[in-house]
Amino acid sequence: MNGSNRLKSESLSISQSTEQIHSHDIDHHEHGESHHSHVHSEESLRKIVNRLSRIEGHIRGIKTMVQQSSPCPDVLLQIAAVRGALDRVARIVLDEHLTECIARAAKDGNIDVEIEQLKAALDRFMP
Repeated sequence: MNGSNRLKSESLSISQSTEQIHSHDIDHHEHGESHHSHVHSEESLRKIVNRLSRIEGHIRGIKTMVQQSSPCPDVLLQIAAVRGALDRVARIVLDEHLTECIARAAKDGNIDVEIEQLKAALDRFMP
């Protein structure tokens, strides 16, 4: 199973760049908010979802390897590939957040709230 090549290849058809609003439901007890909306391009959302779908398939492949008693080093190698792929998705999400959401918050005058939310998310994300 060569999942790393499958994860590396990315063929996205570039369509019209429409924007879509979605809500991030985050626990904001300290700010008294229940959620906030961000606007992201449809292309950006599709890119992230496509990557996550490939990762999901890769994980199913690892599960099959375990069920078939594949050698442990082979399983670990595939797990490392999934970790790397998840890290790349996280990087895309973070980059999108910084360039779109944080910039928009600065323009709208609520940068402090967005920075605090980002710090809280990074605290949970990073070990």
